[in-house]
Amino acid sequence: MTTTNSNVKSMRNGGRVLIDAIRNNGTDRVFCVPGESYLAALDAMYDTPEIEVNVCRNEGGASYMADAYGKLTGRPGVCFVTRGPGATNASCGLHVAYQDSTPMILFIGQVARADFDREAFQEIDYRRMFGQVSKWVAQIEDASRIPEYVNRAYATATSGRPGPVVLVLPEDMLVDETDIKDLPAWKQIETSPSLADIESVKAALETAERPLAIIGGSGWGEEARQTLESIAETWQLPVANSFRCQDYINNEHPNYVGDLGIGISPALTERMKTADLLLVIGSRLGEMTTRGYKTIDIPMPQQRIIHIHASAEELGKVYYPEVAINATPSAFVKAFAEAKPSKAPVWAAETKQARAEFEDWNAPIKVSGDMQMAEIMDWLNSELPEDSVICNGAGNYTTWIHRFYRFHRHRTQLAPTNGAMGYGTPAAVAAKLVHPERTCIAMAGDGCFMMNGQELATAAQYGANVITIVVNNSMFGTIRMHQEREYPTRVVATELENPDFVQLGKAYGCHTELVESTEQFAEAFKRAQSSNKPALIEIRISKEVISPNITLSQLRGTKV
Repeated sequence: MTTTNSNVKSMRNGGRVLIDAIRNNGTDRVFCVPGESYLAALDAMYDTPEIEVNVCRNEGGASYMADAYGKLTGRPGVCFVTRGPGATNASCGLHVAYQDSTPMILFIGQVARADFDREAFQEIDYRRMFGQVSKWVAQIEDASRIPEYVNRAYATATSGRPGPVVLVLPEDMLVDETDIKDLPAWKQIETSPSLADIESVKAALETAERPLAIIGGSGWGEEARQTLESIAETWQLPVANSFRCQDYINNEHPNYVGDLGIGISPALTERMKTADLLLVIGSRLGEMTTRGYKTIDIPMPQQRIIHIHASAEELGKVYYPEVAINATPSAFVKAFAEAKPSKAPVWAAETKQARAEFEDWNAPIKVSGDMQMAEIMDWLNSELPEDSVICNGAGNYTTWIHRFYRFHRHRTQLAPTNGAMGYGTPAAVAAKLVHPERTCIAMAGDGCFMMNGQELATAAQYGANVITIVVNNSMFGTIRMHQEREYPTRVVATELENPDFVQLGKAYGCHTELVESTEQFAEAFKRAQSSNKPALIEIRISKEVISPNITLSQLRGTKV
């Protein structure tokens, strides 16, 4: 007869403990570039079918995908990279997640503990390297503490103002054996406003004459979006979004008045300046949203400010608020939905006027040449399903999206507020993997696409049928715009000689299209949609069309 010893403890190596810990915390997908520094963790992934492992072509692309996952789900996006160059490449995604307040965890393989402080092969001190682009950086030197560190990482990444966490994994620690037990999953914390907070907001609104609501940050969801729209209707509030948060309210809503970001409407800029009360929900009121900190005086604003933010540290950090409320946006709008005005708001007519100004600004315009990007955006508005996800990086091409496309549902816009190039393609791949039923589009300039276009190989490998639209003007357009304005005709380092994007897309296994006139776009897009594979559409646009408002020739010598 066989007997078992109930006192024998189950031993696991650190890699197994680590992967069990992230699985137990609800992680269902990781993005990675493999490295010998975390082989034990990779081996544990082999026996963990609950976690989908997506191998990427560059650590920068992997970290952007993790950021996109965090934005889409509200749960930490998880990325594994190797030490040294791998971690350095991944730093771009960390900075995006930090400035965008996205929950994310970056796991980095590290040299063996016995080799610390010798400048061993690919050794870096990550506490020093990532201290300013992460909420917390820690190195796990004892395998028995892995569950403790991992749970703290998930809690830190999602609490207060969400953001990225870095956990460093010495390679020999991952092969150490331990009998440590798993922990239950972390519990997300949501801060809520008090009844007195709600009364303060109500009182401030009822004494206002020209209020403007500004929404942004993280901690929103589809239910919060709908609740916000109900509040806007009840109080007849005009609602604007902070930079690259256009999907936090249905842009068709009669109280939506525009985007405080790139290519902002002059009328909205003036409305922000002359408002007597700003109801700021979730937004940090950063540089882009405030036009270089010029529309709101620092530290004492000319407008009264009610600031609601999930992080107490953000309240009063730059601007003095009349009312400061430490609460997540979702919790605040849920609580404030019960508050009703005691009289008809005096600003109702102003809200209608602000909406009319937005619609005028949002209407398609004509520019010189055969390519009318505003008309293409308008066509996408009318043809795409409302849950389509639009992703972009940085560059002047983004002004066409921000000004002329209308978003309808929460997290249908994935765009980095830190102005990172190369974000759109990997973000779209992640979006398609998370939501395979949705249309996921990457918008990129030629310079932007070339920074992470190789992730189309990742899309092809996993059947993520994204549609990538490359707006090609053969230059770094944003820098060229500034260059021509400040140093007219002295062109240096902004011209680009590009590959044949159509042939490049084919090499990645994509359906490809070349569009050289507005009329060609609709049918090209439909063919891309029906191709049943990743697709790349190259749009060739004249260098002269540097932005919707001005040509390159007009810009030369113009100081703004």
